[in-house]
Parts: sequence; C-alpha cells; structure tokens
Amino acid sequence: MEKDGATAVISHHIIEGKDQEYENWLDEIAPLCRIAEGHIDWQIIRPIPGLTYLYTVIIRFDTIDNLKRWMESDDRKRLIEKIRPLLAKDDSYHIRSGLDFLFVTENDKAVPPVRWKQFLVTWSAIYPLSTIIPLILIPLLRALKMPPMRFVDSFFVSGVIVLLMVYLIMPRYAKWIRGWLYK
Repeated sequence: MEKDGATAVISHHIIEGKDQEYENWLDEIAPLCRIAEGHIDWQIIRPIPGLTYLYTVIIRFDTIDNLKRWMESDDRKRLIEKIRPLLAKDDSYHIRSGLDFLFVTENDKAVPPVRWKQFLVTWSAIYPLSTIIPLILIPLLRALKMPPMRFVDSFFVSGVIVLLMVYLIMPRYAKWIRGWLYK
C-alpha cells in the first residue's frame, strides 16, 4: 500500500447565523475523525465573520484507502445528515494524494501534474513567501507585544504561508503556468 498520504478538502457553505451550531457539530465530528485509522491532521479554515460563510476543513490521512474509509464511514454519514439543515450547499469534498489538492481546482477533473513539477512549483512559491513573510510578520508580532519565541513565531509564519499558498497563491499560480504544468 502506498504511503504518500492523502488529503480531503471539505467545503461547507453555512446558512447565515448558523455558525455556532456548526462549531458545535465540529466539536462532535472532530474526535471521531481524529481516532480513525491513519488520521494525521485536521485543520479548519473559518469564514470571515459577516463577509463569508464558507468553512473549509482539511483532513490528512496516511493513505487514500484510510481517508476514503473515513469519508464513507457510517459515523461521518450520520453526522453529515445531522448537519445538512445548516448547509446552504451540499457537503462537498475532494480527495487528493500528497499535495495534489494545491494543483487541481474544484471544477477541474484533470489528472494532477507529475510530482517533480509539483515540487518545483511549490518550492518556487514557498521560497519567496518564506523569505518575505517573516520580514513582515515578526515585526508585527513584536509590535503586538508578543515576546520573541522561535516556536511561536514559526507557528504564525507557517500558518500565514500555508493560508496564502492554499487560498491565494497556488490557485492563481497553477492556472498561470497551466500549459507547462499539465504538459
């Protein structure tokens, strides 16, 4: 069995005013997901209050088989049915191996590009971010009176880099170099 890892990017459009009920539901489903075989990571990107209503849940498992087993499990199906009245759109998710989810858009059914191209593109996007973001963010953290602590600084810097990569940089960058990337 291949151990490249697998990622599911789940999008839930929440009906306005139902955020707290959704947060309570997340508290119910998260422990079940975390104890599922092969679970590695769980991240939630919350909507901007009063502006957006999209929750994005990113879960990672050690194999595609384990991820699919969780996504098709009775526990998840039961909890999706429970949350359905709070959703403006149906439960939507995409499963990708490794970092493929950065290269294939929601509407794109194409096969992800070869790994070496994914590597070069990801590296070429992360390098400038890993150079620039600390120069901007660290002084901001100091201005907010946060004491210099390497692990805390790294936590915020890496979080901003991942946020920018997933939501801003990679969707546009992959589209811009699509001709070479998918050749």
